Amino acid sequence: MKILIIIPVYNEGNNIEKVISRLKENAPYVDYIVVNDCSSDNTVSLCKKNGFHYISLPVNLGIGGGVQAGYLYALEHNYDIAIQMDGDGQHDAKYIEKVLKPILEDQADIVIGSRFLLKEGFQSSKLRRTGINFLSFLIKLCSGTRVKDVTSGFRAVNKKFIKIYSQEYPQDYPEPEAIIAGAFHGGRIREVPVVMHERESGSSSIHSWKIIYYMIKVSIAIFTYRLKF
Repeated sequence: MKILIIIPVYNEGNNIEKVISRLKENAPYVDYIVVNDCSSDNTVSLCKKNGFHYISLPVNLGIGGGVQAGYLYALEHNYDIAIQMDGDGQHDAKYIEKVLKPILEDQADIVIGSRFLLKEGFQSSKLRRTGINFLSFLIKLCSGTRVKDVTSGFRAVNKKFIKIYSQEYPQDYPEPEAIIAGAFHGGRIREVPVVMHERESGSSSIHSWKIIYYMIKVSIAIFTYRLKF
């Protein structure tokens, strides 16, 4: 099966070489595409220098637009499975096989790598975990689907959802919304345990003062999906 790793990046010049190196070392059987979302640092020059496979978006679209561009690439190049991985080094390529397995065995359409099943490795801040638990409850309430790590960006989808997500993918803070969209499109969603690492360099796009805004926006989006379906 053709497998593509989608790596959306914005100003990950300090991380991208390590991310691709670890990917090649641990999963040499997959293809990858770095989706550069108008980085203003040396991300693109490093991709060129190292011969990395990358595309650059003409305008900054945010994380959702970058991931959707990756799904469009996967659709156009006829990939069977697409896996999202962050470009900051938090997602460990050693767990790619574990994320792939339920799809390869036709047990799931969407697989989410969860840091909260075994509770090993980086667990995020207490404030964020509180928000994640609330969103997990809200998604279960609205869709009947239980996912613990709703903000994990380490996930795999099959060909059906490559097509769906290439046509419609949430913007801004897309991970929880993509789960409920997957549930309402009839997706079989499964979590598998993974170990994540703390970001090695740079900073997250969601700072503590943004968490309240994040929670309100995502909650409204989840309820909106519920009304649509």
